[in-house]
Amino acid sequence: MARSSSGFVAGLTAAALAGVCFLAYQAQAHAPDSLAKPGKDDTATTPRSPKEKADPTALPAKSGQGERVVYELSSDRVWLVGENGKAQRTYKVTPSTVDPLPGTYKVGSRSGPAIVGSDGVRIEHVVRFTSVDSVAIGFSAAVDGSTPEPDPDRKTGGIRSSRPDGDAMWEFATVGRKIVVLP
Repeated sequence: MARSSSGFVAGLTAAALAGVCFLAYQAQAHAPDSLAKPGKDDTATTPRSPKEKADPTALPAKSGQGERVVYELSSDRVWLVGENGKAQRTYKVTPSTVDPLPGTYKVGSRSGPAIVGSDGVRIEHVVRFTSVDSVAIGFSAAVDGSTPEPDPDRKTGGIRSSRPDGDAMWEFATVGRKIVVLP
Protein backbone atom coordinates (compact mmCIF):
# COMPACT_ATOMS: atom_id res chain seq x y z
CA MET A 1 0.00 0.00 0.00
CA ALA A 2 1.46 3.39 -1.01
CA ARG A 3 1.75 6.07 1.66
CA SER A 4 0.75 9.63 0.98
CA SER A 5 3.44 12.24 1.50
CA SER A 6 0.97 15.13 1.60
CA GLY A 7 1.07 15.26 5.41
CA PHE A 8 4.86 15.41 5.36
CA VAL A 9 4.85 18.15 2.71
CA ALA A 10 2.21 20.11 4.65
CA GLY A 11 4.36 19.86 7.79
CA LEU A 12 7.44 21.10 5.95
CA THR A 13 5.45 23.95 4.42
CA ALA A 14 4.07 24.99 7.81
CA ALA A 15 7.56 24.89 9.36
CA ALA A 16 9.01 26.97 6.52
CA LEU A 17 6.19 29.51 6.80
CA ALA A 18 6.69 29.78 10.57
CA GLY A 19 10.42 30.36 10.02
CA VAL A 20 9.82 33.09 7.43
CA CYS A 21 7.26 34.80 9.72
CA PHE A 22 9.70 34.72 12.64
CA LEU A 23 12.52 36.19 10.53
CA ALA A 24 10.20 38.91 9.22
CA TYR A 25 9.12 39.71 12.77
CA GLN A 26 12.77 39.89 13.95
CA ALA A 27 13.68 42.17 11.02
CA GLN A 28 10.76 44.49 11.77
CA ALA A 29 11.55 44.57 15.49
CA HIS A 30 15.15 45.66 14.86
CA ALA A 31 14.54 48.11 12.02
CA PRO A 32 15.38 51.74 12.76
CA ASP A 33 12.56 54.30 12.88
CA SER A 34 14.31 56.34 10.20
CA LEU A 35 17.10 55.74 7.73
CA ALA A 36 18.13 59.38 7.87
CA LYS A 37 21.48 60.12 9.48
CA PRO A 38 20.91 61.88 12.82
CA GLY A 39 22.31 65.36 13.17
CA LYS A 40 24.30 66.58 16.19
CA ASP A 41 21.32 68.33 17.78
CA ASP A 42 18.68 65.73 16.83
CA THR A 43 19.12 63.72 20.03
CA ALA A 44 17.90 66.54 22.29
CA THR A 45 14.72 67.22 20.32
CA THR A 46 13.87 63.73 19.07
CA PRO A 47 10.82 62.36 20.86
CA ARG A 48 11.29 59.12 22.77
CA SER A 49 10.35 56.08 20.69
CA PRO A 50 7.62 53.78 22.03
CA LYS A 51 10.23 51.08 22.68
CA GLU A 52 12.23 53.30 25.04
CA LYS A 53 11.12 53.22 28.64
CA ALA A 54 11.72 55.91 31.22
CA ASP A 55 13.02 53.17 33.56
CA PRO A 56 14.65 50.29 31.66
CA THR A 57 14.34 48.06 34.74
CA ALA A 58 10.55 48.59 35.02
CA LEU A 59 8.46 45.50 34.42
CA PRO A 60 7.16 45.64 30.82
CA ALA A 61 3.46 46.24 30.29
CA LYS A 62 1.43 43.30 29.03
CA SER A 63 3.82 40.77 30.54
CA GLY A 64 1.07 38.61 32.00
CA GLN A 65 -0.43 38.01 35.44
CA GLY A 66 0.57 36.09 38.55
CA GLU A 67 3.92 34.60 39.49
CA ARG A 68 6.11 34.35 36.43
CA VAL A 69 9.50 34.87 34.86
CA VAL A 70 9.52 37.59 32.20
CA TYR A 71 12.30 37.55 29.59
CA GLU A 72 12.44 40.52 27.20
CA LEU A 73 14.50 39.72 24.11
CA SER A 74 15.04 43.34 23.04
CA SER A 75 16.63 44.36 26.35
CA ASP A 76 18.20 41.01 27.33
CA ARG A 77 16.58 41.42 30.74
CA VAL A 78 14.77 39.04 33.10
CA TRP A 79 12.22 39.83 35.83
CA LEU A 80 11.17 37.42 38.57
CA VAL A 81 7.59 38.46 39.35
CA GLY A 82 5.90 37.46 42.61
CA GLU A 83 2.25 36.83 43.54
CA ASN A 84 1.61 40.54 44.01
CA GLY A 85 2.51 41.25 40.37
CA LYS A 86 5.65 43.16 41.36
CA ALA A 87 9.16 42.27 40.25
CA GLN A 88 11.14 40.72 43.10
CA ARG A 89 14.35 40.86 41.08
CA THR A 90 15.48 42.00 37.64
CA TYR A 91 18.81 41.55 35.91
CA LYS A 92 20.56 41.58 32.53
CA VAL A 93 21.43 38.30 30.81
CA THR A 94 23.69 37.27 27.97
CA PRO A 95 21.42 35.80 25.27
CA SER A 96 22.04 32.57 23.42
CA THR A 97 22.51 32.37 19.66
CA VAL A 98 19.05 30.80 19.29
CA ASP A 99 16.21 32.92 20.70
CA PRO A 100 12.90 31.50 21.85
CA LEU A 101 9.83 32.82 20.05
CA PRO A 102 7.80 35.38 21.99
CA GLY A 103 5.03 33.62 23.91
CA THR A 104 4.16 31.91 27.17
CA TYR A 105 5.91 28.73 28.30
CA LYS A 106 6.34 26.64 31.44
CA VAL A 107 9.53 25.37 33.02
CA GLY A 108 9.80 21.82 31.72
CA SER A 109 13.00 20.58 33.33
CA ARG A 110 15.88 21.65 35.55
CA SER A 111 19.45 20.47 36.22
CA GLY A 112 20.95 21.56 39.53
CA PRO A 113 24.44 20.10 39.64
CA ALA A 114 27.04 21.37 37.22
CA ILE A 115 26.73 20.04 33.69
CA VAL A 116 28.38 20.96 30.39
CA GLY A 117 26.34 23.42 28.30
CA SER A 118 25.84 23.29 24.53
CA ASP A 119 28.80 25.68 24.20
CA GLY A 120 31.15 23.43 26.20
CA VAL A 121 31.09 25.63 29.34
CA ARG A 122 30.38 24.08 32.77
CA ILE A 123 27.05 25.51 33.93
CA GLU A 124 24.73 25.14 36.92
CA HIS A 125 21.13 25.82 37.86
CA VAL A 126 19.75 25.13 34.40
CA VAL A 127 16.06 26.02 33.96
CA ARG A 128 14.76 24.80 30.56
CA PHE A 129 11.47 25.99 29.09
CA THR A 130 11.39 25.31 25.34
CA SER A 131 13.41 24.21 22.33
CA VAL A 132 13.91 25.66 18.88
CA ASP A 133 15.12 23.43 16.04
CA SER A 134 16.21 20.75 18.58
CA VAL A 135 18.19 23.32 20.61
CA ALA A 136 17.10 23.38 24.26
CA ILE A 137 16.44 26.92 25.51
CA GLY A 138 16.88 27.82 29.16
CA PHE A 139 18.48 29.99 31.81
CA SER A 140 21.78 29.05 33.46
CA ALA A 141 24.91 30.40 35.10
CA ALA A 142 28.49 29.45 34.27
CA VAL A 143 30.25 27.78 37.21
CA ASP A 144 33.20 30.16 36.74
CA GLY A 145 30.80 33.16 36.84
CA SER A 146 31.60 34.28 33.29
CA THR A 147 29.00 35.61 30.85
CA PRO A 148 30.89 35.91 27.55
CA GLU A 149 29.11 36.59 24.29
CA PRO A 150 28.24 33.28 22.59
CA ASP A 151 30.03 32.10 19.46
CA PRO A 152 27.70 33.16 16.60
CA ASP A 153 28.81 30.12 14.59
CA ARG A 154 27.32 27.69 17.15
CA LYS A 155 23.64 27.01 17.86
CA THR A 156 23.28 27.42 21.61
CA GLY A 157 20.25 27.89 23.81
CA GLY A 158 21.80 28.94 27.12
CA ILE A 159 20.63 32.34 28.38
CA ARG A 160 23.43 33.15 30.83
CA SER A 161 23.37 35.15 34.03
CA SER A 162 25.72 35.79 36.92
CA ARG A 163 25.89 33.11 39.60
CA PRO A 164 23.86 35.13 42.16
CA ASP A 165 21.16 35.79 39.54
CA GLY A 166 21.29 32.11 38.52
CA ASP A 167 20.76 31.14 42.17
CA ALA A 168 17.71 33.43 42.34
CA MET A 169 16.29 31.95 39.11
CA TRP A 170 16.86 28.42 40.46
CA GLU A 171 14.95 29.18 43.67
CA PHE A 172 12.10 30.92 41.82
CA ALA A 173 11.60 28.95 38.59
CA THR A 174 10.49 25.49 39.65
CA VAL A 175 9.03 22.98 37.17
CA GLY A 176 5.71 24.31 35.88
CA ARG A 177 6.51 28.00 36.58
CA LYS A 178 5.22 30.33 33.84
CA ILE A 179 7.86 31.93 31.56
CA VAL A 180 6.73 34.90 29.44
CA VAL A 181 9.01 35.79 26.52
CA LEU A 182 8.49 39.26 25.07
CA PRO A 183 9.96 40.65 21.82
